[in-house]
Amino acid sequence: MERRAENKTMTGRITRRATLGMAGTMALGGTAALSGENATGGPVRIVGIACSPRKGKTTATGVSAALDAARGVDPDIQTELIDLGGLNIAGSLGGATSAEAKQPEDDFELEVLPVLKAPRLPDGLIIGSPCYFRTMSALCKAFLERLQVFRSPKLMLADRPLGVLCVGAYRNGGQELVIQEIQTAMLCHEVMPVGGKPRAHQGATLWNAYKDDIMKDEFGIETAQKLGIRVAEAALKLRRAKG
Repeated sequence: MERRAENKTMTGRITRRATLGMAGTMALGGTAALSGENATGGPVRIVGIACSPRKGKTTATGVSAALDAARGVDPDIQTELIDLGGLNIAGSLGGATSAEAKQPEDDFELEVLPVLKAPRLPDGLIIGSPCYFRTMSALCKAFLERLQVFRSPKLMLADRPLGVLCVGAYRNGGQELVIQEIQTAMLCHEVMPVGGKPRAHQGATLWNAYKDDIMKDEFGIETAQKLGIRVAEAALKLRRAKG
């Protein structure tokens, strides 16, 4: 689909060799590289994460629609899609604190984390999940838990706008419950949750009523677009306020 092709998308697995190369580059940067602090210059980077186990399906399409709309807000907006479908990501192994929590060596560590960090942490985030039994997907929950690496030595995602999108099997299939759950989890990072424009105040709610052709859900796609616009506007305001 041309709409998704416009986004800089993680369409395949990053090879272990490429990942190790990126890890070496980050190691040279020491603490500064780990902090992911954004310079005031450069494009405003908005990253969308599709947390469905079904790669390239309705959740990824919805997040892509949000990113397309975000990119149209200003020429300085740069968007990127990370599709977690098909990746092996385990939840946190736990610890007394985020700093002490052990991280499994899986696709989050090897493939997702380098993309989130490079070339710097996002200025804004859009997280999308399908609704399974009126809650987020297991993959989304695991992804959120693994974001604990950004909580130490400080809250690295703080003050970044966050938009949330959910796809359900029914029009009122629990989408807003999932949006609230993801927003609540991300408040542990002190992000700034934002909704969309009118009719998408809490976030984007999409209905998979057309056998995976989510673009036919015109109302849902409109909420995704309005969410993307709102995240882009908030990220731009924050960047410009920093000078």
